[in-house]
Amino acid sequence: MDDQAIADVVHEIAPQLIGRFPGKVFQLGPHKFAIDFRLPDHNYLFISIEPAQPQLYLIKRRVRDLEKQSIPLNSFIASLKKELSQQNLVSIKKETGERVVYFNFVRKDDAGPAPERTLVAQLTGRSANLFLLNIDGTIIGHAKSGRGVGQTLDERYQPPPSQRLQNAPPAQGLTVQQGPSISEQLDVHYRTLAVEQAFKLKAKAARAELGKKIGRARRLLSQLKSDLATHDNADQQKHIGDLLLANVSSAKRSGNRAKLIDYFAEGEPEIEIEIDDSATLAEEASRRFALYSRSKRAAKHIASRIEEAKREIAELNSKKERLENIIAEHDELALKDFATDNLPQSTSDETAIRTRRKQDQKIPGTRRYLSSDGFEILVGRAARDNDNLTFKVARPNDLWLHAADYPGSHVVVRPIGRKEIPQRTIIEAAQLAAYFSQAKDDSKVDVHYTQRKFLSKIKGAAPGLVRMSRFKNMTVRPKEELQRF
Repeated sequence: MDDQAIADVVHEIAPQLIGRFPGKVFQLGPHKFAIDFRLPDHNYLFISIEPAQPQLYLIKRRVRDLEKQSIPLNSFIASLKKELSQQNLVSIKKETGERVVYFNFVRKDDAGPAPERTLVAQLTGRSANLFLLNIDGTIIGHAKSGRGVGQTLDERYQPPPSQRLQNAPPAQGLTVQQGPSISEQLDVHYRTLAVEQAFKLKAKAARAELGKKIGRARRLLSQLKSDLATHDNADQQKHIGDLLLANVSSAKRSGNRAKLIDYFAEGEPEIEIEIDDSATLAEEASRRFALYSRSKRAAKHIASRIEEAKREIAELNSKKERLENIIAEHDELALKDFATDNLPQSTSDETAIRTRRKQDQKIPGTRRYLSSDGFEILVGRAARDNDNLTFKVARPNDLWLHAADYPGSHVVVRPIGRKEIPQRTIIEAAQLAAYFSQAKDDSKVDVHYTQRKFLSKIKGAAPGLVRMSRFKNMTVRPKEELQRF
């Protein structure tokens, strides 16, 4: 508010407030207050000392609306209420060129003498504040800690010098008109502005959250493409395996090097490859064929996930376009629905996981890890421990993982509330499943994963053996790098 607007408000409210006694004080925010002077038609004196928008005028509100919006009184407002109890407002003053309003109170009754008090509403931008002064102008209380001369406790109050030199600009978008009171116009203006600012904040939050999702999806796609590139030499592994078998009797070996004739290339050139010096050519050929088969399966799985990632990115981009249209049309209801559908659920995820950990402080026969996304991962130790973890501890919607075609630990990931398990956590759990299996020394290991509800125990089978009615597969490098409980 600029100097003229404050002067107009003081001119308007003084006749209505002078001679009245302040009653209940509602604290509507850290720096927003409404004082009940028992005016007709539910009018209250509203004071805001928010640095960006200091405000002073009358507002019309229902008591229950103020009570619903109120927060507990801070120590200053509680003290202010006590100090001004039974005090009569005798004057409201504003000096020309100052954005400071003085409310002077005196007790006028038979209860005996009472010290005069002055409430100062300093509406000066960053230095906006409320002060309570005693009879000689000394500060005995303030809403915020002040800085500078005449702005701290036990000093004689002085307005900040900067506010005399540079007055505030008029309220943006406000043109005072004849007709409704200046208070009504200011109230409508600032409430409209608050709605606009709230819309902008919600739009910004929705953009940010959607941007995070798009960024994560793009990074995943990039990583998947990189992983797929590592399997480009699958056919080469098969080719070397074929050559090893074709050169079993003619290969020239020296340590871990072997010279082979490439019967499948023009001119049948001699090539040299690196092999395990402790393996026979047939064993090395078998290893190469296994690498070929594994890479083909992994490439197929990764290619499928790449298509899923592309579809997700396309869907997110479509949502982004929808969001921008909602913002352009300033559709508050549509933005609220969009935020409900797309922003993280307001469930207490941390409370949920703490509760679950408290319930399961000790699960015999398991190793316990915390994923990068904060999800609990349980790893069985022995075969009977795997049985217990899978069929007694795990819940139907928990994620279950196990190294494909190798004996190893059962791994369970526990969802947090209704939150979907992130891809990064699934990969970390798969790496643990690969690490705690007989394939832990391989560079790449296939891991099956599914929800616990798709598993069943095989009747009469040894502990740890399960039947999967459906599952997915991924290829990972065995690792144990997570934080362990």
